[in-house]
Amino acid sequence: MQENNLPLTEEEEQLKLAEQARIRREKLAKLTEEGNNPFVKVSYEVTENSASVKAKFEELEGKEVSIAGRLMSRRIMGKASFSHIQDRDGLLQIYVKRDDVGEDTYAAFKKDYDLGDIVGIRGYVFKTQTGEISVHCTHIEMLTKCLLPLPEKQHGLTNSDIRYRQRDLDLIVNPEVKTAFIKRSQILREIRAFLDNRNFLEVDTPVLTPIEIGAAARPFKTRHNALDIDMYLRIETELYLKRLIVGGLERVYEVGRIFRNEGMDAYHNPEFTTVEVYQAYCDYFAMMQLVEDLYTTVALKVCGTTDITYQGTELHLGGPWTRMTMKQAVKKYSGADYDEWKTDAEAREVAKKLGVAVEEGESATKGHVLIALFDAFVEDKLIQPTFIYDYPVENSPLAKRKEDEPMFTQRFEYFICAHEFGNAFSELNDPIDQKQRFVKQVEAKRAQEKGCNAQIDEEFITALEYGLPPTGGLGFGVDRLVMLLTDSATIRDVLLFPTMKPKK
Repeated sequence: MQENNLPLTEEEEQLKLAEQARIRREKLAKLTEEGNNPFVKVSYEVTENSASVKAKFEELEGKEVSIAGRLMSRRIMGKASFSHIQDRDGLLQIYVKRDDVGEDTYAAFKKDYDLGDIVGIRGYVFKTQTGEISVHCTHIEMLTKCLLPLPEKQHGLTNSDIRYRQRDLDLIVNPEVKTAFIKRSQILREIRAFLDNRNFLEVDTPVLTPIEIGAAARPFKTRHNALDIDMYLRIETELYLKRLIVGGLERVYEVGRIFRNEGMDAYHNPEFTTVEVYQAYCDYFAMMQLVEDLYTTVALKVCGTTDITYQGTELHLGGPWTRMTMKQAVKKYSGADYDEWKTDAEAREVAKKLGVAVEEGESATKGHVLIALFDAFVEDKLIQPTFIYDYPVENSPLAKRKEDEPMFTQRFEYFICAHEFGNAFSELNDPIDQKQRFVKQVEAKRAQEKGCNAQIDEEFITALEYGLPPTGGLGFGVDRLVMLLTDSATIRDVLLFPTMKPKK
């Protein structure tokens, strides 16, 4: 089938894999007939793992340990063999000798065991002549039979579609993938520790909501049969969390799963994780400081430094971060000066001269033009961590207005490597102003989307009428932070099971 070292065709590769799978099932049948069905095993005592054996070698040398893992390599040398098993923390070499495990067991190890099988090992710790810490087996048994062959070590598993669909296989054969997800867990733990140490209370709010709100994001719609109503998977956790501030909890946060029925790219997945944080009696500048402190702390804990490299770019996460108003940033990078625009029409003319498209007619205001110029000229220049603050009221329906500039709000977003990583406000707590903004938001969404059923969240308005204290709020994407700290190019590399189109 294969001549002159030419690669196998896809059909030949499938036939080869099918043959290997058939042989493995025959081995399972043989083991079962002999009373050694590995699938009946229910437990196995594990006293050490690959990392602890290496870390505690001086203490464990010559002592018996019990370990378990997946068989990843074998080097048969007649009456003795060297192999490697893999557990969560890495690889560990084992030495299997016929005289120590018994002739029948050793024969089975040579004939019936395959790469990928999960095995249990008892033996004593030693170091080989080449200096590799190993376990000299005195007992070995198969705990689970691997019925499908692993990808060849020479080629590994590189097909991204297969990697994302079969993350279990990806984790087995690509150790760096496992490292990224272990780091993701560490990042979440450090975020929680940071907020807990500042006296924030972690809470859970509903994932299913009874109305579609007017926010720009499109929700997933489902049906609650018992209540006979449509319901929606949440697109944010914000409104419920602010109701808890009204209720007097004062400092709350939620690590929440969010769902948006929208497109996918390197930075977007329909299902993703955010952290939203709300603190009574503070403003958006306090949230800026919280962001700086959080990123500095998490980077130090997880990476050991605040100076990291992301996709070849050196980044400095330690503060102070650059701070610019949106007006300042647009003037710096485009030359357009918002303060010189006397009318909306004049602003639209500036955009036209700069080649930036805005809405036709008189609907585009000075604020809309400023936002469009920011998107066109500024965002891709923001490489080092940068706060952009004081956003126009047109795209900030939940942020408090600036008292001295009521066309702007006390809102910021922060950018790293030309991407937005988080969003924060001095929260709007005027229920009258909030309802007016919600009305405009819902009207705009219904006009843009045919069949849209967006509604005002009247329960949230009622909560505001009881009184929301001055509050700072922050929301940021966990997945993007994990991408940053693991140097991952796409969000799919930091989601265990990213959304995929089903195979035909």
